[in-house]
Amino acid sequence: QVQLVESGGGLVQAGGSLRLSCAASGFISSVNVMGWYRQGPGKQRELVATITRSGRTNYADSVKGRFTISNDFAKNTLYLQMNSLKPEDTDVYYCYAQKYGNDYWGQGTQVTVSS
Repeated sequence: QVQLVESGGGLVQAGGSLRLSCAASGFISSVNVMGWYRQGPGKQRELVATITRSGRTNYADSVKGRFTISNDFAKNTLYLQMNSLKPEDTDVYYCYAQKYGNDYWGQGTQVTVSS
């Protein structure tokens, strides 16, 4: 089992920044991919960014150049630095981990960007 707990969401004005954190626990040495997804009311959950154990990253086109995903293995923590935030970035953001083909999700953290 892998447990994921997000933090760092909140309310920010357009153009501002937020950093999300995801604390991971529980046999995470075998996790091979971690990432962030987001979902708004009535919308499907969509990929924001992922990072592999080797450090390879992947971003949604909508956040490229604005968001940065990183992973501190010593602290077992995943981060998402979000800059130049836009109102359309408003969503619940979920931390994700994949281990042995199984998907694990955090409870989500709300990000609201005001115009």
